[in-house]
Amino acid sequence: MSKSNPKKSEDSIGKLTIKEPYTKTRFLSKQARGVIDLFRAFTLFPPLVVSMAIMTASLVYNFHRNQIQAVEDWWIIVGQASFTITIVNAASNALNQATDVKADKISKPYRPIPKGIVKAEGAQSLAYLLYLFALLRAVTINVWFGVFIFLIMIFTVTYSLPPRMKKYLIINQIWIAIPRGMLGVLASWSVFGDPFTPTPLIIGSIATAYLIGGMATKDIVDSEADKKTGVHTMINTFGCKKTALMVLPFIVFPFAFIPMFINSNLLEYYLSPLTLLIIPGFFIAFLIYKGIESKTLENVQAWAIMYIQYIIFAMAFSLLTIFEDILPY
Repeated sequence: MSKSNPKKSEDSIGKLTIKEPYTKTRFLSKQARGVIDLFRAFTLFPPLVVSMAIMTASLVYNFHRNQIQAVEDWWIIVGQASFTITIVNAASNALNQATDVKADKISKPYRPIPKGIVKAEGAQSLAYLLYLFALLRAVTINVWFGVFIFLIMIFTVTYSLPPRMKKYLIINQIWIAIPRGMLGVLASWSVFGDPFTPTPLIIGSIATAYLIGGMATKDIVDSEADKKTGVHTMINTFGCKKTALMVLPFIVFPFAFIPMFINSNLLEYYLSPLTLLIIPGFFIAFLIYKGIESKTLENVQAWAIMYIQYIIFAMAFSLLTIFEDILPY
C-alpha cells in the first residue's frame, strides 16, 4: 500500500479552501484571481439572493393588491437591480480590503493585497469605479432605488474611510447592519412598490436587528488584529462568551416579535412561519460562544450559518408572499 504524498495532499486541500486561493489558479492568472478575490464571492451571494427574493415578493404583493399593473420583462428589471446591489457590495469589499491592509497582514495574510498580488491603491480605485457604475445604474431603475443605493454607499464608504466607523465599538456592527438590512430591503422593495409601507419597513427592521447581532461573527478571526490596529469590537472587548450572550437577543427576538406584528395587523398572517427562525439563532449564538475557527472558510462557521439564515429568511418571506393565495390559513 503506497503512502500518500504530503505535498500533493496539501495542494488538494488548498483547492477546496478560501484561505489558500493561489495554490493553483488553473484558468486565471494570479492577478486576475486576486482582483476577483477582492470581491469576496461568498459575501456577494446573500445580497444577490436576498434582493432578488424581496423584489419578486414586492412585485407579487403589490400586483395582488392592485397597487401596480402587470410588469413586462419583470425578470430583467429584477436581474438588473439585484446586480446593482451586488456591485455595491463588491465595491465595499474591495474598499474594505484596501483600507485594512495592516490588520489583514496579521489575521488574513492570504488575501491578495497582503500577498502583494494586488496593490491597495488599485483596489481602492476599482472600488470607486464600481460605486460610480452602481449609482449610475441605480438611478435608471427608479428614483427611490437610486436614493437607497446612494445611502448604502455612504454607509459602506464611511465604514472603511474617515470617520471610519469600523473602529467604534458596537457602532461598527450597526453601521454594517443598516445598509445590509433596512436599506437593502427598502431598496429591493422600491423597485416595484412603495418602500414606506409596514411590510418592507418591518421586514427591514427585523433584518437590521438580526444583523446587528449576527455581524459579531465576522470579528472572531480578526480579534487580535483588530485590537492591534485600534478597532474595538465586541469580540476583542468582551470575549466570545460574553458577546454570545449580548447578541443573542438581537439574533432571536426579531423573529419572536413577528406574532406581535401580525396581531397588530402590521404583517399578514401567512408570514407567521418566519417565527421558526428563532431556532437557528440559538445555534449561531452557541457557535459564537465557542469561537471555533474554520479550517476551510475564511471566517468561522457561525459567520457562514448567519449568512445562510439571512438568505433563508428572505427566501421564506418571498415564497410565503408569492404563494399566499394557496396557503392554508
